[in-house]
Amino acid sequence: MKAAVLILGGTSEIGFAIARAYAAAGHPIQLAARNEARLAPLIVDLKVRGAPSATAHAWDALDAAAIEPLLDSLDPPPGIVVSAVGLLHADDVDLLFRTNFNGPALALEAVARRFETRRAGLIIGISSVAGDRGRAANPIYGPAKAGFTAYLSALRNRLFPSGVRVMTVNPGPVATRMLGTRKAPFTCTADDVASAVLKADARGRDIVYVAWIWRPIMTIIRLLPEPLFKRLRLG
Repeated sequence: MKAAVLILGGTSEIGFAIARAYAAAGHPIQLAARNEARLAPLIVDLKVRGAPSATAHAWDALDAAAIEPLLDSLDPPPGIVVSAVGLLHADDVDLLFRTNFNGPALALEAVARRFETRRAGLIIGISSVAGDRGRAANPIYGPAKAGFTAYLSALRNRLFPSGVRVMTVNPGPVATRMLGTRKAPFTCTADDVASAVLKADARGRDIVYVAWIWRPIMTIIRLLPEPLFKRLRLG
């Protein structure tokens, strides 16, 4: 049987799109989210798409103690874990940091310890191009994602000797509820992200940009000298 895939943030549009793609490829799916009731119709959809099994699990990214009981309850243990937790807008700065960095990082740390002992597994973290360089347009979300991107990089470096893979996925704007009606260049869909993830998994990629054009764009933005960069107003 193919590896079970645990999606942390299973009700997010990106998380569920990734779940659908892995289900169609024949993987058992385990969806975890705070609102377990919202998962029921998603489970039905995943089984129709080809998942040999699909289960729903209550899990709150803001509850640091919740991840260990979740992992203990899963049968079979997941071989692939995807963190698709994120929040773009909120007045509560602490909530933005906890949702985009603290919660996902603490959850993946627990997963990493288990994978390291097992000496196998794949961790996929959905970060953002916003984390490549802090900008005034998203002064909290961007830095929180920057921290998450750095954490995934450190995790990749740490787990490589154990044979555990860590993939960082950096989408640009994605046409989801989180983006709302905002217009943005090179917008992709949740299905685009899911397709890129499965292709990158098959190819053993470490870092993925969706759409691909964001890689050269963000490379240029990262290389801009600070005296010039601080005068720019980037959206």
